[in-house]
Amino acid sequence: MRNSTDRMLTRIKSVYMFIQENGTVTTQELVDEFGITPRTIQRDLNVLEYNDLVKSPSRGKWTATNKKVKLSS
Repeated sequence: MRNSTDRMLTRIKSVYMFIQENGTVTTQELVDEFGITPRTIQRDLNVLEYNDLVKSPSRGKWTATNKKVKLSS
C-alpha cells in the first residue's frame, strides 16, 4: 500500500481504539486528541460507522459497537 493509505488506516485504527478505550467521546475530543481537522475526523468516523465499528447515540458523540474485531499491528 502507499504511505498515505498506511497513514490513513493507522489513524482510523487509532481513532477506533481511542473510542473503545474511552467509551463515549465527542467529535471535538477526537479532533483535540489527534490534532487533525474536524472534516478528517468525520471521514474517519464515517469509515468506522460504515463498518459497524462505531455508532453515534446522539449528535457529535461516538461510542464503539459490540462488533468483534481482531486488531493487528
